[in-house]
Amino acid sequence: MTDATQTASGPIRRWIARATARPEPAKRVQFDRPLLPWLFLAPQLAVIFVFFYWPSAQAISSSFYIEDPFGFGATFVGFDNYTDALGSAEYRHIAGFTAMFTVLVTAFSLGIGLLLAVKADQVIRARSTYRTALISVYAIAPPVAGLIGMMLFDQHIGPFVKLAAWFGLDMKVGLNYFDTAFAMILVSVWKQVPYNFIFILSGLQSIPQSVREAALIDCKNGARRFFTAILPLLAPTAFFLLIINITYALFDTFAVIDVMVKDKAANNPITLVYKVYLDGFRGNDIGGSSAQSVILMLVVLVLTLVQFRWLERRVHYG
Repeated sequence: MTDATQTASGPIRRWIARATARPEPAKRVQFDRPLLPWLFLAPQLAVIFVFFYWPSAQAISSSFYIEDPFGFGATFVGFDNYTDALGSAEYRHIAGFTAMFTVLVTAFSLGIGLLLAVKADQVIRARSTYRTALISVYAIAPPVAGLIGMMLFDQHIGPFVKLAAWFGLDMKVGLNYFDTAFAMILVSVWKQVPYNFIFILSGLQSIPQSVREAALIDCKNGARRFFTAILPLLAPTAFFLLIINITYALFDTFAVIDVMVKDKAANNPITLVYKVYLDGFRGNDIGGSSAQSVILMLVVLVLTLVQFRWLERRVHYG
């Protein structure tokens, strides 16, 4: 013990001892048999291999060939499928729309989910009813959400079309490019908002009441108090939802887009993942669609790495 510890009183001495004590090393789980951990991991590893690694390897292999749609043969063409895709003006146009679609769906889904969660956290009466009404939309399957969206924008009975006509706008979803894009974004955001609402509300409820009271004392302005004290504590939740929402906009909106543009005019907006489906399953271009899927996979991989290496450093997990 040091001289300061010896001359200090009892409570101070105990506090100094706790502050200077070395933390105990973390205990690790010990297994009697070295193969037992791998046995526990085997089901999950099998699922990952069957549904991710094996299809990815097949897609990479097929992207270097022009394959017969009936499986009678394949011709090696090297990187021609990639150059054809990247050199196509149509593909670049669809990629641009996909980027815009992803940014808008992610931004509006997170923003509206955050706003509703903050308001729901302040509700005192009928709290359960209010939250259930907001969460229930997430139970709707994506194809059903797309069908509901088409009904809302129907030329004859759609309330949104009638509302637009009241403002002097002639909205033609399924025929006009920008009207269809607006409807796709609106339905996709509506479908994803409840998911963000659930997690953000859980994050708000996990903030200790003492922190809220301290923030209330330090800052009387509600908006400033939220952005300086509450929102930074939601950074881990927001980081997780950012990745989930980008993935949702790129891939999980497929069913919504399929319902809203199927059998419609050819100039409707589509995303990259839907173009992979069109070229592969309708156009029977297995090699070209495989190359497009590999390009999309690489884009998602780069985005994920950038998010984890750049954004995660600014996330505090205290």
